[in-house]
Amino acid sequence: MYNYIKGKVAYLESNFIVLDNNGIGYSIFVPNPYSYQDGEEITVYLYNQIREDENSLYGFKTKEERELFLKLLSVKGLGPKVGMGFFATGSIAGIVDAIERENVLYLKKFPKVGEKLAKQIVLDLKGKLGDVKVESTTQSDSFELISVLESLGYKTADINKIVPNVDKEKTIEEQVKDALKLLLK
Repeated sequence: MYNYIKGKVAYLESNFIVLDNNGIGYSIFVPNPYSYQDGEEITVYLYNQIREDENSLYGFKTKEERELFLKLLSVKGLGPKVGMGFFATGSIAGIVDAIERENVLYLKKFPKVGEKLAKQIVLDLKGKLGDVKVESTTQSDSFELISVLESLGYKTADINKIVPNVDKEKTIEEQVKDALKLLLK
């Protein structure tokens, strides 16, 4: 199994990046490709899924994200593509907190997660995430900002491009104003 890969971002697509490592381009599915920059030197922590008809790499910015992703994959009915959706809009702290507090409504806000799967996640993982290190950050979760922008009718691809450029230290109202300015450019 691959652990991590270092290289330059060759280009971005809607759901993956191509990372150039010693002249080889690796397609790596990531939660938000637009949080990376073309030509940026990065380290990506990997999960390699090998199936009969597929060999895919899923990448994360931190080891903690990958660790939580692997825990999510242990849930019955949750595959890697659904698992990636948690990290596109949610923080590790928010996801762990929702599972520990049995906050099914929070979990249902992630793509392709319904009532049944949200309850299964809580059932399978509650009390088992103590070894997942939660990053200490003062930044607010961008999930609320993305939800507001989607409710205003903006496309997810456009939103994902500008969210990394919005200051998370500001109130949600200020974040929305800044995001709207960026979207109108």
